[in-house]
Amino acid sequence: MNGIPFVKMHGLGNDFVVFDGRRDPAVLDLDDATAARIADRKTGVGCDQLIVIEPARDDMADAFMRIRNNDGGEVEACGNATRCVASIVMGELGRNDAIIETVVGLLDANASTNGLVTVDMGQVKLDWRDIPLAEAVDTNHIPLSLGPLSDAVGVNVGNPHAVFFVEDAEAIDIEKLGPVLEHHEMFPERANIEVCSIVGENQIRMRVWERGVGVTRACGTGACAVGVAAARRGLTGRKTEIILDGGKLTIEWLPDDHVLMTGPVATSFQGFLHSSLLGQH
Repeated sequence: MNGIPFVKMHGLGNDFVVFDGRRDPAVLDLDDATAARIADRKTGVGCDQLIVIEPARDDMADAFMRIRNNDGGEVEACGNATRCVASIVMGELGRNDAIIETVVGLLDANASTNGLVTVDMGQVKLDWRDIPLAEAVDTNHIPLSLGPLSDAVGVNVGNPHAVFFVEDAEAIDIEKLGPVLEHHEMFPERANIEVCSIVGENQIRMRVWERGVGVTRACGTGACAVGVAAARRGLTGRKTEIILDGGKLTIEWLPDDHVLMTGPVATSFQGFLHSSLLGQH
């Protein structure tokens, strides 16, 4: 079959086109425009994020994961994609554990018997300089408001997040407010925007506007940020169930500030990318 093979995967509906750059070096040099063509849902394969598995740089890692958003731009972290890539690598190795390398560090992953995958997303960062924010403020109460949203919590989980707690997350027009807040001057590297409400003991309903993507059915780093933000505010304990449009993730904020994310992975289909999407004829 002609073309470059790919796998279409998703974590709770947060979907990915996954290439293996270890076997197909042509995908190692994708530029932003080419990645955006592939991610386009009408004329490409279609995805929230495009993932390339590359050879590990670190001797401790089993593989390196490069992440590009739907707009083609490269980003630092994606929790749901990490679970998907970890499941591929663990299958190759015949193990129940793997270490996935990203541009922000090494992530430990483990598979459990019920088909779920847990990833240690590393230490969260809570200082304003690390999120980053444009000025020195209390990241537990960022002075930022737009319409019904105000008093955000800032968290960096390999990428920047602003979490807003509201009475009813379903009532918020996140498609309207999300892009404005993503590009707010408070966030020099833009931000992922989460709106959430407490719906039970240690249960949080979350909706998300992803930086460079838009509304998605799930966001793993966003769920981590929400779990941390809720615990910081004293709204929940340090282990929470996050209910997203696509399903549920379990988030645990450990005493050493590492965050564990547990959830399912799924493969939708496999295919071959036509050379025209790579700009080749």
